[in-house]
Parts: sequence; structure tokens; C-alpha cells
Amino acid sequence: MRERPDEQRTVKVSKYLSKHLRHQPDRIGLTLDENGWVEIDALLAAAAAHRFPFTRAELDHVVAVNDKRRFAVEGGRIRASQGHSVDVDLGLPPASPPAHLYHGTVAAHLAAIRAEGLRPMNRHAVHLSPDRETATRVGARRGRPVVLAVDAGAMHRDGHVFQVSANGVWLTAAVPPGYLRFPGPR
Repeated sequence: MRERPDEQRTVKVSKYLSKHLRHQPDRIGLTLDENGWVEIDALLAAAAAHRFPFTRAELDHVVAVNDKRRFAVEGGRIRASQGHSVDVDLGLPPASPPAHLYHGTVAAHLAAIRAEGLRPMNRHAVHLSPDRETATRVGARRGRPVVLAVDAGAMHRDGHVFQVSANGVWLTAAVPPGYLRFPGPR
């Protein structure tokens, strides 16, 4: 099924926002504050100056329709909800996780995960989903998904800190292999 032109534009603006609010703000001359916020007017001006103009209405539409709620708007500023590779402090308080959380991946990564657990790689934290369905969608972005169960309750009891972002993604520094349950052979 092909996306309509307006849907294609929405996806392009969303990807542009993700790239510049999570990973490369300096590429277009933006400076995020310590909590990852930037003035919307500055973002719109920077995007236009770098040959990717979009309107405030388009930005508001992307924020409103993004099923993962990747962006947060507060007054005249915006930030990515999580997933940064640049240094920001989202100011999220510690939270008590549910007994189990989930992580979507692909089979190619399983050997490393069995050996080292889940690591944040180029992000600030490991991202965990509250349900299998969400984890399946996350894993499917890179191929045939494999969903790992995380014994978050045990991790929390053992002193691991969890946070939950505004869009419901659970964050933790790492998940050691002993807290992971791998699916059986297919």
C-alpha cells in the first residue's frame, strides 16, 4: 500500500525532526538546552535555512499524529521524548516498572545479547516496551522481529533504575543477560 503524498510529507518531517532533535541538532545550527528542548521558531528557521522548510501547522500535525508520540511540545518549544544520542537530561524521575517489559530485536543480534545483555549502544538508555505488541513493531523495523521478555520487577528489586518517557517507553541503563528471557526455537 502506497502512502498518499501528504502521508509521505508527514513521514519526511517526522524523520527530519528525529534526526535533528535526537542526534544532530548542530548539523542545522540548533542548540538543545540541557533537557533537550529547542524553541520551535528557531527549529523552523533552521530547517528553512537548510532547505527543508515546513510550517508550524505541519509540525503540529506530525506531533499530533505520531503513533509513538516521539515529540513533546511545551509552550513554544519542542523536544524528542527519548532516543537521544546527544547529551541531554530528560529530567525523568525514577519509576517502578511492571513485572515484565519487552524488547524487540532481530535474530542477528541474539548472540551478542545473550553474551552481553541489552546495552544502550549509541543512545543514553536501553528502550523497553510495555507490551509484546509494541516490542514486535519495534523489532520489525529491522527485519523479522524477535521479542525478548525482561524481568523488570527483579531488576528493580536488585537496584536497577527505570524511567518512563512521556510516550510510555521504559528506559534503563542496561539489561544484564540474567534478566532476559529468550524465545524458544522456531
